This record gives sequence, structure tokens and C-alpha cells, in this order.
Amino acid sequence: MILHLSDLSQEPLHSQISRQIRAKVLSGNLVEGTLLPSIRALAREQRVSVITVQRAYEDLDREGVIDSRRGKGFFVASLTDDRKLGISLGRLRESLRPVMQDALAAGMTRDRILRVIREMLETKEARR
Repeated sequence: MILHLSDLSQEPLHSQISRQIRAKVLSGNLVEGTLLPSIRALAREQRVSVITVQRAYEDLDREGVIDSRRGKGFFVASLTDDRKLGISLGRLRESLRPVMQDALAAGMTRDRILRVIREMLETKEARR
């Protein structure tokens, strides 16, 4: 499994792993029923500790993105499009919450924040 991990990132390694696997599942690059590498195999492949991969898999299992089958391994869970959207929206809200709080605490208005977001989306869409 190709993951791009960085020791230089402020994001913990287990979060990088779970974020990248989650993105592969939600985008359809990992489909329902796909067997994921074992914890030990992924740890060896990515040159991280077994505990790091275990934490990532536990996070994904708790979110319902993957299923743990005792003695068999970890598999991509069956997710409806609505469930995928729900997971994506939840992650977006979690990511935006502290940014919004900082912007509001800095005295930005709701309208200004929305304008910045629209500008960013339009710029992103123009690059497609």
C-alpha cells in the first residue's frame, strides 16, 4: 500500500496513516472487502512502529471505515454513498472548527469568512 508519511509533519504518524487510508476508501481507490496489510506488514513497509499502525487501524475501525475480523485481518467496510458523505462532512467540520474559532476570535465577520472560503473554492475550481 502506497502511503506518504513524513516525520517532519506536525500531524502524528498514526493520523497520517488513518487519513490516507480513509481518503483511499472514500475516493473508491480501496473498495469494499479489500484486505488491508496486516499491522506488522504495514509497520514494516512504512518503517513505523506496530503501535502506530495499530492506533491508525483502531481509529478507522471506530469510524466504521474498516472492519476487524478476528484472526483474518482488517477489511474495507461496506459504506453507502450517504455514509461516505457523512464521514467526509464530519472530517471537514472537525478540520474547520478550530480555523473558524480562530478567525472569529480575531474579529473576522461571518460574511468575511464566507467570502474567503468562496474565493478559495473558486480559485481551486479554476485550477481543475
